[in-house]
Amino acid sequence: MNQTLLIIDAQQELIDGNKEVCAVYNKEELIENINIVIEKAKSGGITVVFVRDLDVAEGKGKGFQVHDQIHVPTGAMLFDKAATNAFHGTGLLQHLRAQEIEHLVMMGCATQHCIDSAVRTATIYGFDVTLVADGHSTTDSVVLHAEQIIKHHNATLHGHYNVEHFSVVRRTEEDLFNPTHDSYR
Repeated sequence: MNQTLLIIDAQQELIDGNKEVCAVYNKEELIENINIVIEKAKSGGITVVFVRDLDVAEGKGKGFQVHDQIHVPTGAMLFDKAATNAFHGTGLLQHLRAQEIEHLVMMGCATQHCIDSAVRTATIYGFDVTLVADGHSTTDSVVLHAEQIIKHHNATLHGHYNVEHFSVVRRTEEDLFNPTHDSYR
């Protein structure tokens, strides 16, 4: 089965925050877990794709780049997006289809925006998705604390489906590149 590790908006300023916005919840754990899963992908010959949001740091400078503590593999693909949805206006879908990808392992920021949108859209486009439960984060909203948002989305997106394709939520220490979707069909 062809698979890709998709890391969304794991950018310096989004993770660390700036003068107006605080850092994401559990940022050190997020970075550590992203690096662990990148190593798993590399050792399994799985491609890694990063998506960056052009709104972060106005699309320029160090703040726009993938966080400097994340170990970006040589040869990782990179797509920039102008919308919440990683598939909108980017070459991501075409790239994944050209590679005949069937399964996406997904991580990044921000849980209730870009992660939620990407998970749901991926199932519509015919991919099974494994969302890494401890591999995405956000900041507090005016209604909920970041931890509540993350827990809510992990519960909501586990088992989300579009008939043939769906998402499951698993933790970093699990065998993420050994998909369990078929056991639910």
